Amino acid sequence: MKKTNYSYIGIAFIILVFGIIFIPRIVDRITKGDITRQESRSDYSEDNKTEALDLVFIPGSEGDRTVPEFSFTDHNGNTITNKDYEGKVYVIEFFFTTCPTICPRMNRNLVKIQSEFNDFEDFGVASFTINPDYDTPEVLKAYADNYGIINPNWHLMTGDKDAIYELANEGFYIYAAENKDVEGGFEHSGNFALIDKNGFIRSRKDKSGNPIIYYEGITSEEEQVNDEGQKEQISALKEDIKKLLNE
Repeated sequence: MKKTNYSYIGIAFIILVFGIIFIPRIVDRITKGDITRQESRSDYSEDNKTEALDLVFIPGSEGDRTVPEFSFTDHNGNTITNKDYEGKVYVIEFFFTTCPTICPRMNRNLVKIQSEFNDFEDFGVASFTINPDYDTPEVLKAYADNYGIINPNWHLMTGDKDAIYELANEGFYIYAAENKDVEGGFEHSGNFALIDKNGFIRSRKDKSGNPIIYYEGITSEEEQVNDEGQKEQISALKEDIKKLLNE
């Protein structure tokens, strides 16, 4: 037998021994979960998947509060209802396009959030105008284009004024009103509501253990604190969106 054949036999023997000793160990590690791989961008870590448990539900008179039923027309002329958001984590706001004060700041913050979750098909935003007489789908479309709103699950909606105000004030308890004495002719809360995939309103707790319910949407992460010394909540909102995406 040639010398080279002895070499081949030696190599084959080494491979056989490696397979007998190490392959069962590798299989065992995989079985026990020691070796993992990330399946998609929406999977952060096993630890994060449990963190959503610290996001509380908001109690109401008939159990944990959920998104009320709604049906409006969005900036693309499509009818959008609460069912279109089922299975998605999303943020809710009330605004109007001619707002000269807080709305531009709120929507710049939401655009930054949009950019962070650009690759997640189960994230969205629901924006309801409180000036539907002026904010037609065409006006909302121009507003969306101007702000760079591109997420297909971000709908800027208009419709019956009474229905919108009922949704804001009675459905979400997010204040909105027409007031000719204030700048812009309307006043409203600058808060965002966070909704989970099952339509429940969720939030983190404050230092006293009470739900914050809403997230202040005016102050940016760059500003850090608002005029009253309150810490910005956009970073907290982003953290909690991540948690719910993995719930």
